[in-house]
Amino acid sequence: MRRSPQALAAAVDDPGYPARYGTDPDVSRKALEAALDDATDRVGDNLDTFYDRFPEPASDDLVYGATSNADGWTTSFWTGLCWLAGEVTGQRRFHDAASAQVGTFRRRLETGETDTHDLGFLYSLSTVADRRLTGREPSRVAAVRAADLLADRFHPAPGLIQAWGSTDDPEAWEHGRMIVDTMMNLPLLFWASEATGDPRYADIAGTHARTNAAHVVRPDGSTFHTFACDAETGEPLGGETHQGCADDSCWARGQAWAIYGYALAADYAGEPAYADLAAKLANYYLSHVADDHVPRWDFDAPADDTVRDSSAAAIAACGFAHLARVLPAADERAGEYRNAALATLGSLTDDYRAGSDSNGLLTDGAYNRPKGNYDECTIWGDYFYTEGLVRATRAAWEPYW
Repeated sequence: MRRSPQALAAAVDDPGYPARYGTDPDVSRKALEAALDDATDRVGDNLDTFYDRFPEPASDDLVYGATSNADGWTTSFWTGLCWLAGEVTGQRRFHDAASAQVGTFRRRLETGETDTHDLGFLYSLSTVADRRLTGREPSRVAAVRAADLLADRFHPAPGLIQAWGSTDDPEAWEHGRMIVDTMMNLPLLFWASEATGDPRYADIAGTHARTNAAHVVRPDGSTFHTFACDAETGEPLGGETHQGCADDSCWARGQAWAIYGYALAADYAGEPAYADLAAKLANYYLSHVADDHVPRWDFDAPADDTVRDSSAAAIAACGFAHLARVLPAADERAGEYRNAALATLGSLTDDYRAGSDSNGLLTDGAYNRPKGNYDECTIWGDYFYTEGLVRATRAAWEPYW
């Protein structure tokens, strides 16, 4: 019998939030407004280059090259930036570009890579955002089709969505393997149930969230990067890393995905236990983050490995802000997480913004530290940084997730 969200949340220790987040950080709204203006200006400066093409996942010497939308998991973050810039500035040119890009996501369903859990990333910030902002029916149809493909990756016995590879090869390393990142792909499924009235999508999302809590989340509030189960019997086989420092370490970006993912799941499902779990994950992160609120790429990396991951900080800032939103107004933790979001955004704005010789927004992103890809801009880091600034300065903004 699978445990309830309440039981899973109760099984995780809570280190408590650090005292430094109990007071308002020295971060001015004016500075965040100026940083948001700079971010939208830079998106505008690159609009011709990436009108219906997309930045590579990470920069090279802080400059993004261009790629198509045939494969990969990151193209939608540029589209999301265009939607955000259009909302912030009111300039139609940004939404015109995003609309042109949405066409490539519709075509990808027919001719591109779709055999991945990253369909949630790809279609929440493209077709779902388009549907939310414009009401266009073709985008609703495409987003539901993407949700169907994501739901097809669900293994009922263990109750999980397989992250990578074919779901039909029981001998493959990927078979029956989930990863912590998938928590941020679940909103596509929750949205699909709202869009169609079919509860199947949300049921799959909720089951995966519970399975992730049972196996990916450790009792101390840290997370595995990946965890495999026998797809036929459901037997848990164990956790491993793919991009972290070690199998038993806590990869910072994965922790951030989990914080934001459970906060969103709490919102969609109306499940307070998911918010409690997100809070415990957040407290682990905040108890281990560096003094400037930007984490090393892995919380358990050797002490002399000081590589940071600004993209993890940007994701976490959005997660903290959404967690503050879903907690009851009288819950004192809500203020703590708002403070954590602002402190993180203030640090990113002050010390991690790319200079004028870059076409990105944030330096010190770690795409894949073990493979030597770090100290660059990352397109998802740029997106979540901008989303975080929008959240901090536009109280009425509604997320695309």
